[in-house]
Parts: sequence; structure tokens; C-alpha cells
Amino acid sequence: MIGEKWKIYWNEHSSDTYLYGSEIWYHKIDDVEFENLLMPPGTIIKQWHSKTNYQAQRIEPALPMIDGESEYQMLVDIDCREGEAWIVRLVFYDKYDVEAGSVTIRETGTSFRCPLKTYSYRMQLINSGMTRFRFHSIDVQEVEQEPEEEPKRKWWQRKSKKEKRREKKEKMKKRNK
Repeated sequence: MIGEKWKIYWNEHSSDTYLYGSEIWYHKIDDVEFENLLMPPGTIIKQWHSKTNYQAQRIEPALPMIDGESEYQMLVDIDCREGEAWIVRLVFYDKYDVEAGSVTIRETGTSFRCPLKTYSYRMQLINSGMTRFRFHSIDVQEVEQEPEEEPKRKWWQRKSKKEKRREKKEKMKKRNK
């Protein structure tokens, strides 16, 4: 079963973008071109937050609130040259802003769970050998688990009518006491 779905775009705020030697073209909301020929691997290119201090940063949270009880599916839509790669890293924090865990994603579509004590988190797009790419969006979707049904019993495991009557009588005796 599928739950809520959120689409995350590359906003034009440059406060959380690696700008040193970078050229960025904003073609459309879902089409951002990035180029940096000298950026070393492991560099955080772009960062999104689920919790911000608006007065200090002047940006609103770009990520949805998620909890540790659900499972989430992530679809990353980035076009890069063959042989070049990206990494998306989710860093989870507790209510005291202490890191509670992280998840590293290297595939286009994957699922993840966050720690139960997650209060906020950051999503980081990390260079893994890219020099030029086109960013479209990242989809985060909640995967709701269907309630587990009691397994059906086989014909030889079913209770006989006598057993059912006996159980009913025992329940009645307990109620009357």
C-alpha cells in the first residue's frame, strides 16, 4: 500500500549549494544543470533540511517530516554521464541535534527506514565522481504496511464443534463467577 508522496526540487537558494567553481543553470523547476570540473569526490553539492531557523537562514524547510515507524521509498531523478555517479545521504538527528543515524543511497530507487528517535534530518547530494549533471527531482513516498491477517487454518487445524462449545461454556462459567 502506498502512502503520501513528496517531490523535492533544487531550489534557487544558494546557501546550501557548493558554488566554488560551479556553474548552475536553472532551466525549469525540475531541470537544473550543474557543472564543476574541479570539484573533488565526496563534496556535498546540495543540501536540503526538514527543520530550519528561518530568522537565521531565510529559507523554509524543503523536506517533509518523517518518522521512524514507517518505511519510505526514494526515487532519485538525476541524469549524469556514463561512468560518473552520485550519492544521496540522509542524516537523521534527535531532538537535541545529535546525529541519530544515516542512510547512504547509491541507486535510483531504494527504500529506507529512519531511527525511531528521529526529530529532523538532512538530505545531501554528494559528488561521487561527477563533473556535469542534470537534476530533476527526488521523490519520497511513504510505504504503508498492510495489517497482518490471522493465517487461515487448514481443515485439519480447525476446531471441532465440540471444542467450540466447550470453550463457550468455559467462558460463560468465568463470566458468572
